Amino acid sequence: MFDIQEELKKVPQKPGVYIMHDAKDAIIYIGKAVSLRNRVRQYFRPSHNEGLKKEQMVRQIERFEYIITDSELEALILECNLIKEHRPKYNTMLRDDKTYPYIRVTLGEDFPRVLFSRQMKKDKSRYFGPYTSAGAVKDTIELINKLYTLRSCSRSLPKDIGVERPCLNYHIHQCTAPCQGFISKEEYRSRVEQAMEFLNGNYQPVQKELEQRMQEASENMNFEKAIEYRELLKAVKQIAQKQKITSSDGEDKDIIAMASDGEDAVVQVFFIRGGKLIGRDHFHVNVGSEDTNSQVLATFLKQFYAGTPFIPRELIIQEEIEEMEVIAEWLTQKRRQKVYIRVPKKGTKEKLVELAAQNARMVLSQDKEKIKREEGRTIGALREIGKLLELEELKRVEAYDISNTSGFESVGSMIVYEKGKPKRSDYRKFKLRTVDGPDDYSSMYEVLTRRFSHGMREQEELKERRMENDYGSFTRFPDLIMMDGGKGQVNVALRVLGELGLEIPVCGMVKDDNHRTRGLYYQNQEIPIDHHSEGFKLITRIQDEAHRFAIEFHRSLRSKEQVHSVLDDIPGIGATRRKALMKQFLSLDAIRQADVQTLAGLPSMNERAAQSVYDYFHPSDQKQ
Repeated sequence: MFDIQEELKKVPQKPGVYIMHDAKDAIIYIGKAVSLRNRVRQYFRPSHNEGLKKEQMVRQIERFEYIITDSELEALILECNLIKEHRPKYNTMLRDDKTYPYIRVTLGEDFPRVLFSRQMKKDKSRYFGPYTSAGAVKDTIELINKLYTLRSCSRSLPKDIGVERPCLNYHIHQCTAPCQGFISKEEYRSRVEQAMEFLNGNYQPVQKELEQRMQEASENMNFEKAIEYRELLKAVKQIAQKQKITSSDGEDKDIIAMASDGEDAVVQVFFIRGGKLIGRDHFHVNVGSEDTNSQVLATFLKQFYAGTPFIPRELIIQEEIEEMEVIAEWLTQKRRQKVYIRVPKKGTKEKLVELAAQNARMVLSQDKEKIKREEGRTIGALREIGKLLELEELKRVEAYDISNTSGFESVGSMIVYEKGKPKRSDYRKFKLRTVDGPDDYSSMYEVLTRRFSHGMREQEELKERRMENDYGSFTRFPDLIMMDGGKGQVNVALRVLGELGLEIPVCGMVKDDNHRTRGLYYQNQEIPIDHHSEGFKLITRIQDEAHRFAIEFHRSLRSKEQVHSVLDDIPGIGATRRKALMKQFLSLDAIRQADVQTLAGLPSMNERAAQSVYDYFHPSDQKQ
């Protein structure tokens, strides 16, 4: 039993990170402190007041732990990493987890390429960006390859020179074919240098050259070529117009400002690279009414720059923040060059901060209604369903469906919705092992048994390894199971849960004569639901998604091989053993009914292969 008052006496007076856990042992808050003893004790003093949000958090704390560090800077780095990994409920959190694209010039190659990249690695390449629009980056790369006729293939040059014929790009005059030795390394490198000048914002030379080529082609009556140059010139001018000069110093800097209404906050960032505004973006932040602008900005800086590979030389922010020096030191370490955090009071930089703040206020106002609508479709809809079924906490919903064609290649699907949105990383597919023919009830029994048996095994394994906060593919169980059918399907699910000793609410999606959902079957009664409500719309989306996922899986199996043998999927069973099994038993039902000893007695079979066949057809008999 964790005695909070006793454990508080043991907290050391050193810098570090503290981690708060609730009754389910979930991490609900992570913080850092110069003195762990002073900071952690503050939470449990009756006179302590940090607002309603922290008060609610403290009431839920069942235990805490801490990690000692050598300095406040180390504590800051550890805090950022842990928050990013666990995303605790009561930390002020960025809602967006964005990554930005770069343009990568592979200078480490003899014949460099201009590529799209989501990461900035420590290699011999040169990176431009980050940019806020992936589409704009791809358009720019395409334009550069056309302007300078650079290669876009992945051939290893000069090793592969002359190995294959030139590609289509050479024949349409969009590549100089270094793969054939048609251009020297020096001349090609010169074109790459010009491309990098273009990426640095020097557009004048290419504009003049294109204008000259267009004029010459027109004078020579080569109008098709003239139109081609005109379109390239138009694309160059469009890119040039997007680059607004903001300063003459040519430095990299981010301008950061925010707006808040006490419930939501938006942080606006202007990205300035080489003295030019290359883009802007905004970020929604979850805040409490007691969070100050200074605290929100500090939290944003830590979370945003913990996840972005590029850190500019200067951050221009709206107002002074706590820990400004230690954050600047942390960013300096990440950049490996001095990083400055400044709050301008006058001049161009102050005007840019105010412009960013105006944009943040505009986005907050415009998006407020949009966010409310989205939450109504997701969290609000889930809340409606929970109220209808009298379930207090409803976050994770799982739905199942069976698909087959006259019993051929029967498959099951499991889809997951969390907070009213599909969580596709948790979707699962099942190939039926024990059911022949179109028997949906037996198929559903097998799918649910395999899903929850697997989950229970994973939970036990994690407990044995003392990894309660870790999750395997099936470890997390739903707050509600939704069956694509009425009483019969619900009873199948309840039977499986009863046999496994699990208590999870199960409801059925009852359909009318036109196969449209008319209500929910729950606890032996049909519950009507308003067809115009967000809850009903969410149920329909879940039902449609379960159908789609099952049907797509079934189609993929049919397209691979219409007469694929089930025996091919059993580990350890190759062509020879498959033939022996079919020769002896003639049907899958006969193989399914055979015991391990009988199977092991066949030619080319051994006890291990026999056990593998038996386990495949009897998954419920495996050790749980």
